Order: sequence, then structure tokens, then C-alpha cells
Amino acid sequence: MSVSLARRELSRIAPGRPCGVTIGVFDGVHRGHQHLIGVLLERARPEGLATVALTFNPHPRTVLRPGTAITYLTSLEERVELLQGQGVDSVGVVAFTSELAQLSAEDFLSLLVQELEMRLLVVGPDFALGRNRAGTIGVMREIGERLGFRVEVAPLLAEADEKVGSSAIRQALGAGDVERVGRCAGRSWPATAAAVRSASRPRTSRLASTAPSPPTASLSRGRTCVRAPTNRARASAYDPRSTSSRGR
Repeated sequence: MSVSLARRELSRIAPGRPCGVTIGVFDGVHRGHQHLIGVLLERARPEGLATVALTFNPHPRTVLRPGTAITYLTSLEERVELLQGQGVDSVGVVAFTSELAQLSAEDFLSLLVQELEMRLLVVGPDFALGRNRAGTIGVMREIGERLGFRVEVAPLLAEADEKVGSSAIRQALGAGDVERVGRCAGRSWPATAAAVRSASRPRTSRLASTAPSPPTASLSRGRTCVRAPTNRARASAYDPRSTSSRGR
């Protein structure tokens, strides 16, 4: 099975030295995601590892269950900018295709080891990957022993016994609860109160004024991988025209 697209995407954002990686959709880049990336930075930096955040696009659910509608909390460009702002060395957008969905956990993790020199993988407690989500944390740890990386699990971030996640934010948006949205997001939400209230309208309404265009369509020339700026350049704007550059 061809994995050339994923391999090219990964090679474009490889930091050039062994690294720690975290993976997810990261829609909204909320406090739960920020917590996960914080654990990655905390574990990787003392070992001199670079840090990489990989985001899937489009949402895997749209590929695994064709016809499923996903209302994104942030556009792809906003997601990338927010991930860059968390302090990681590289951010990669991996196209989630039907071919990628059929890869076994070991095949996908082998790609990360080969292309990124992954030595550390940090995930949440409910994370799984690979065909049929067969790559549970226990399975990934076994694979890591063979391939030369370790898996660490970031503890769940909860508020009032509820997981801080994209679903909680969507529920708060639907209820017009701007304060709760801000608490879960960890920042002021870009939508106005009127736009937030519109989320409780029929399904044709969008959750926020920042709802995206069709997946990847808004990225220049269809390129889907970016390299995060260095810390000194972190405040500079994300330029889609530079997505094929490693920035080295």
C-alpha cells in the first residue's frame, strides 16, 4: 500500500534531529490539547529532543464514515498558528486518506521513526491509532520497544469531572455559554456572543464565525505541511506560501 504522500508530508517538517511527537486532530487547540503539548515539551526538552505536533486533516471521521459532517471549531490555518504558538519546533498537517486509514499501527509508527527520528510519543489516555484503532497504548508501547521509541501518556485534563475537549466546547457554544467556552479553550473565543448563540440554531448553522472552508482548500497550492517558526520568529504571521520549506 502506497504511503508516499504521508512520507513526503513528514519529511518536509522533519526537525533534523531525534524528536518527541504528539498526534491528533487538535481542532480548537483547547486547554486539553495545550496540556498534552505541555507534557510533550516537559518530557522532550531535558533529553535534547526536538518537538513535533502532527494534526490530521480532514477529520478522520469523515474518511472512516463517509457522509459524516464535521463542524470545525477552527480553520486549518488557525489550527496551525495556534499549535505553533504552543512552542513546538515543527507542526505537520498529515492528509488523512483512505489509504492512511488502512495502515496498521506499526506501519504508521514506523513512518514516524523513519522520517522524523521519533524517540518519544506523547498521547492522551484514550488515544489509539492504526486500522480499526488497533494501536492501543499497550500495543504502541510494544511496538516502541521494537522500533526504539517510548510512549508516555498525559493525564486527562478535566473540569467539574468532565473532559476538557472539543465536544464540551461545541456543547457550550450550542448553549451560548461564552464563559465556559473561554474556560475550555484557554483563551478568548473569536466568535461574538451573537455568533455563539447562532450555534444553537438548526444544523445548517456554523458553530463559529471562523468555520473553515473545505479541508485544505484554503492552503496555497494545496500544500499541507508547515514548519513552525523558531521562538524568536514565533510572533510572525503564518504564510501559506512557505509551507514546503523546512525553515532551516
